[in-house]
Amino acid sequence: MPHAISLDSLTSHDFETVAALGAAIWRKHFISMITLEQIDYMVSGRYTPEKLSRYLDAPDRWFRLLRVDGQPSGYCSYALTGQPGEMKLEQLYLLEALRGLGLGGRMMDEVEAAARAKGCAMLMLTVNRHNADAIAVYEKRGFSVREQVVADIGNGFVMDDYVMAKRLR
Repeated sequence: MPHAISLDSLTSHDFETVAALGAAIWRKHFISMITLEQIDYMVSGRYTPEKLSRYLDAPDRWFRLLRVDGQPSGYCSYALTGQPGEMKLEQLYLLEALRGLGLGGRMMDEVEAAARAKGCAMLMLTVNRHNADAIAVYEKRGFSVREQVVADIGNGFVMDDYVMAKRLR
């Protein structure tokens, strides 16, 4: 395990770093599940300064940038859903070279602790239904499939996801 790990709150100075990190992770990880065109479409809309700025000083959503030995290496974001007692893990991404070291678990621990601190008894997420590795990790952490959803995201693309949920104790 690398020795210097931090999960830092997002600042406006991190926007370009997060956008580059997100693009690199998505292009490497999701290419076997969705087309490069859909990846580029989703990345270009997800990591804009306008979208990322929603996490700055927000009372209902949070974004943490994972740094390993000072280098941006992944990130997670989470938000209250509007349903009483429920939080959503919106994103949890890690550079491929650092998978298997417990870093994703550290980010998940952060999210679960935040959910509990906000009084949430349920943590939910959406995951591409072809993302077998992520689904297996989530199931190991106690999540189960609640439903399958296909959402039109525009430009002729859809997200074909499972909604997974975990009761927090």
